[in-house]
Amino acid sequence: MTGELDRTFNDAERWHDEALALRDILLDCELTEVKKWGKPCYTQDGANIAIMQRMKGFLALLFVKGGLLKDPDGILAPQGPNSRAGYRAVFTSVEDVTRMADSLRGCVREAIEVQKKGLKVEPSKEIGLPDELVDAMDSDPDLASAFHALTPGRQRGYALHIANAKQSSTRIGRIEKNRAKILAGKGLHDR
Repeated sequence: MTGELDRTFNDAERWHDEALALRDILLDCELTEVKKWGKPCYTQDGANIAIMQRMKGFLALLFVKGGLLKDPDGILAPQGPNSRAGYRAVFTSVEDVTRMADSLRGCVREAIEVQKKGLKVEPSKEIGLPDELVDAMDSDPDLASAFHALTPGRQRGYALHIANAKQSSTRIGRIEKNRAKILAGKGLHDR
């Protein structure tokens, strides 16, 4: 795999030098480098520790269980407002990588310990339901029953999708559009 990944790094146009500098740090941490999801992934005893992400505006190193890391230097941030597990460090220059090298090594050491201990990011127990969804379920017992029969992840997916609409009319429209899928026990992205 190293040959294929060597070509991936050497042929990359986006974040070439930054990725090579980051790669050197990660390989120095005795992680195994493999290609997963088309990206360099760093593992320990077969478990995913971190994955390198080349974004348009930055290079990132996503720690799979970053939400469990103490991160004393504050270099990690959630990927988005609803992220609970994956936290990432962001780089826009080789200097960023160099400046954060010691902090990254510390995060890698801690991430390996988290993995060895078998720690997991617990799913959120509470799902905040938008008022429009609560109203729809109050007036439609079949919808309520079907929604509550969904897995917590599917419930959360629908709740976030509906709540992210700015206008109440759009939230109501999203409920109506997805009613049949909810009644069929399917998640937001299921076909």
